Amino acid sequence: MVLRLSNRACVLSGSARLKSTLSTYFDEMGKAGIILKSASTGIFENLALEDWIPDRVDLQNRSMLLLWRNSPVVVIGRHQNPWQECNLPLMRRLGIPLARRRSGGGTVFHDFGNINMTFFTSKKKYDRHRNLKVVTSALKALRPDLDVAATDRFDILLNGHYKISGTAAKLGRTSAYHHCTLLCSVDRSILSSVLSNTSEVIKSNTTPSVPSPVKNLLDVDPTLDSNTIMDAIASQYSNEFGFDSPVITVDPTHEGLMPGIHKMAQDLQTWEWIYGRTPKFSVCSSIVVDDVTIKLDMDIKNGAVGQCAMEIPENWLPSEMVNEFTSTLNGSNYCPNETTVLVAAFMRTVSMTADVAEKIHRLCAGVVSVM
Repeated sequence: MVLRLSNRACVLSGSARLKSTLSTYFDEMGKAGIILKSASTGIFENLALEDWIPDRVDLQNRSMLLLWRNSPVVVIGRHQNPWQECNLPLMRRLGIPLARRRSGGGTVFHDFGNINMTFFTSKKKYDRHRNLKVVTSALKALRPDLDVAATDRFDILLNGHYKISGTAAKLGRTSAYHHCTLLCSVDRSILSSVLSNTSEVIKSNTTPSVPSPVKNLLDVDPTLDSNTIMDAIASQYSNEFGFDSPVITVDPTHEGLMPGIHKMAQDLQTWEWIYGRTPKFSVCSSIVVDDVTIKLDMDIKNGAVGQCAMEIPENWLPSEMVNEFTSTLNGSNYCPNETTVLVAAFMRTVSMTADVAEKIHRLCAGVVSVM
């Protein structure tokens, strides 16, 4: 059974006054277990829904499962460095956005061929092993001969080798959630391309993601489509925990049902959150411009250039011009667009010959290439 919560589901007849929010609707249901399916395929709306539920819903005597899928996106863990984890220039060219979630863990690629599951409980009932058992049991119920098993790292492996699911979690003071992915029919060529970063210019103390061989469930059984698997997981969740709940489809863009969720989604889209929350790191690179090797060193804190230094031969670019160029970058966001705009403004306001202007333009392109 599927219920769709719309605006009319929570409006009193005879008046336009809102009867309840989603959280009070759950209280009125009186069920110990609830299964939700997001109507959105937007990463920021779905991550906001993950934040909204433990913030606004009483989970002390209630458990919840949220099923959701996204349009193509790369999602990094709370403490990760996006310049280190993914191929940002390629993502910009492909129009694939970047998101930072509030849980830890590694970097993942989502598209419509990936299922996301979030298990919400009280902190006392937090149990990743049992949650993953729901997933593996659901898959085996569909295909008894399927070789899937959870590992001690809370991944799920196919045939003992291929990773089809990874885990991350967020523990609050009284509640917790554990979320995991499931590769059904993900575009593996894009996955491997956007998650590959061979750059060695970043020096950071952050823990990088551990690459693993992956495979889609559709590769081993063409009948294992996402909708079939989500139905099986919902059914197994009810069986495992002894619940009797319909699957409720919710729209996380609905501010009336979920007060405050728009602000949560907006906060997740800011440059300050996605890039500015990156732990401090340094950039040590050699760029070649006009057959001249230029050494570039930058310290980045909160996503901003704290210190920029360049070693450039005096006969190629005068030292006073180099100093003015680097001073322009100090304090700016470590961002190709902002760097390009700042350098363009610098070139308009500082007196220079046409030859020097051409060199500054090419130097800017070299700096932007490492971003």
